[in-house]
Amino acid sequence: MGDIDDALDRAGAEAFTRQPPKTPLAQMRLLLRAEKGSTRAVARRLGVSQRTVERYLAGQRKHPRKALRDALAREVPKVWQPRVRQQARKRAASTTGITVETRARFGYTAPVGTTDDPRMRRLTVHLPPDYARRLFTAQQQGASDRQLREIVAEGLQEIYFKDNGARAQGLEVAITDIDYFDVSY
Repeated sequence: MGDIDDALDRAGAEAFTRQPPKTPLAQMRLLLRAEKGSTRAVARRLGVSQRTVERYLAGQRKHPRKALRDALAREVPKVWQPRVRQQARKRAASTTGITVETRARFGYTAPVGTTDDPRMRRLTVHLPPDYARRLFTAQQQGASDRQLREIVAEGLQEIYFKDNGARAQGLEVAITDIDYFDVSY
């Protein structure tokens, strides 16, 4: 997963109406429900053996090691309140849009006589619903981080750098390096 994919997942977690389960047993049960009762699929998802999952579900183990704790912390929010997350994404893709906050190196292709040196910029820009829809669709279809970056770069190019077509005609923007990236919707 890349920076943008992770940021979209974190933004989805902000829409939760309740906190996800905290105990390893409750987290394992949630993942088991999400995997339709397959302990093998839960084990594969967490990077542990099937028997380890079964021990937690039976109450034989209660205190996971750091690697399993990290895997649970990573995987549980992905399956917690899927309808709430879906509604928030639908709202962002149809009416509200998304807000992108990033510190990244932007490269430019510009007309002769202007600077095209890449430089680090910190931007907070609200992108319209069209870009949110394209990002969510690309993420669901398994797009690479490069493809997600292109969608975000196009949105920032049109909204921020070109000011909705009011200036900088012919400018093309590319995100070459991301220091941090955050999304909210």
